[in-house]
Amino acid sequence: MISLYSLTAVGAVLFAIGVFGVLARRNVLTILMSIELIFNAAALNFAAFNRYLHPDGVWGQGAALFVIAIAAAEAVVGMALVLVMYRDFKTILAESLDILKG
Repeated sequence: MISLYSLTAVGAVLFAIGVFGVLARRNVLTILMSIELIFNAAALNFAAFNRYLHPDGVWGQGAALFVIAIAAAEAVVGMALVLVMYRDFKTILAESLDILKG
């Protein structure tokens, strides 16, 4: 049986990799993938804490499914934004997009 410590350690590593990817990357697609890693880390922690704190309950798995649904919606909206940005600016580098500048 896997311990709670090891599951939360994997979740923390996934979260740290996701935060690093959001802060250090320039490409919008890699930033979106890093946000997906952050969502997956949260879902893993929901399921892990539910397993060890309330073994008969299903609220952790329900929260994890909700996080997966939100991540899927974020991926669809993010990819649509990337396609529009590429069509208008011919680049998907986050630093070269100045949409909000007047």
